[in-house]
Amino acid sequence: MPQNPEPTRDESMIGLLSEPRRRRILEWIQEEGAARVRELAAAFQVSEATIRQDLERLESEGHITREHGGAYLNSAPKQVESLVLHHQENMDKKRRIGALAASLVEDGETLILDAGTTTTEVATRLVHRRNLTVITNALNIALIMGAVPGFEVHMPGGQFKAPTLSLSGDKSVEYFRNIFAGKLFLATAGVALDAGLTYPSFADLQLKEAMIRAASRVYLVADSTKINKSSFTRLGSLEVIHSFITDDGISDADAKEFKARGIELLIAR
Repeated sequence: MPQNPEPTRDESMIGLLSEPRRRRILEWIQEEGAARVRELAAAFQVSEATIRQDLERLESEGHITREHGGAYLNSAPKQVESLVLHHQENMDKKRRIGALAASLVEDGETLILDAGTTTTEVATRLVHRRNLTVITNALNIALIMGAVPGFEVHMPGGQFKAPTLSLSGDKSVEYFRNIFAGKLFLATAGVALDAGLTYPSFADLQLKEAMIRAASRVYLVADSTKINKSSFTRLGSLEVIHSFITDDGISDADAKEFKARGIELLIAR
């Protein structure tokens, strides 16, 4: 059985050299849409002057635009206008994972779908089911599912995050604390045998924790490029999930380790 998640910062991410730190800062802004100098300095345990230098470099590379006290992601307005998520790499793997995950859903079920490109692929393959009840924090998924006659689609309140087209924050967390669903399809930025599930920033950790508590069965959906990858913050150990749906890029050694942890491993081919 999954154990309670323990959201923390991944301490291995602290004290990074400048280039790895800038990469983590960019991942943070790609997740949140914007960031303040003060919060980045506290999170990475460096000076605000250092963070400003990092943001200057990221701006010179064309990723972000600096503003007083922080910076925002350049691509966010176009993403919202077109309802396209930022991470569009490895889409063939994600489509196969989406198809396998959707095959596990029966008519009439109640599901939670996390925000993300892989969970969006799950959603697009559920449109031929009947009488589903779907709870999601993702606006694009709500629009996909809400167009299907006979589906009930529910969303929490909260703060809108442009890059992930999702709602987050305390109101979202509180909403999911009052929900019960049969299955949760959960996204992640990284999944590692030692670090567990990791994400680019702190903002969604409590929300994902609430989603996990609300579901009878938790399916992690992540392509194989995310295996043994760690992001900035840690949600919890692998014991928070029941099943892991990934593609056939997973190594035999990693597959054996996941199974040894008591996790059902499902391979999309």
